[in-house]
Amino acid sequence: MSIFSDIRQQQHLRAAEGYLDLVMVFADRWPLSLQHRDQIANRALRELSLLDLSQIPNGHVRYLQGQALRAMECYDEAIEPFNIALEWDPDNIYIYLALAWCYKRLDRLDLAIQALEDAMSVDPDEAIIHYNLACYWALSNNVRMAVRYLDQSFSIDPKYRDQVADETDFDTIRDDPEFQSFARVIV
Repeated sequence: MSIFSDIRQQQHLRAAEGYLDLVMVFADRWPLSLQHRDQIANRALRELSLLDLSQIPNGHVRYLQGQALRAMECYDEAIEPFNIALEWDPDNIYIYLALAWCYKRLDRLDLAIQALEDAMSVDPDEAIIHYNLACYWALSNNVRMAVRYLDQSFSIDPKYRDQVADETDFDTIRDDPEFQSFARVIV
């Protein structure tokens, strides 16, 4: 590959990453309109389509494709690129987290939980994995597992205690005596 080609590939890759940052970094505080969000995410996909995948790491490109599709709420379509990304980079917990996010929104909590269990085998000391598992088990109405993973997330990173009160995923079990007993301990 010539230096010019290599530079051009990097430009496309960086442009795609930049577009995704615009869509995702401040989405919680300053969400874009759906139209603008989708336009920018599509620009990221367009930049990624210009890459020669024989010349650059395919896993990162597939992860970015999945993120663009996830940003546009095309969860079904995002699963394949995330799975391909995992083949290339099976130790990247962020791919598992994104995959689980998609499965959750497709009402496939069983697959979301499995993706996070796989992530935990990669990095058992990552609090976000335990916290998300607690959320997904709560949505599955399994209080015991939800409390177990919530407790583990707090042990790893106590900041997650502050999120429980506002986390709607726990609404399904919030009135359960076991959850209430645990919640009183964490307050």
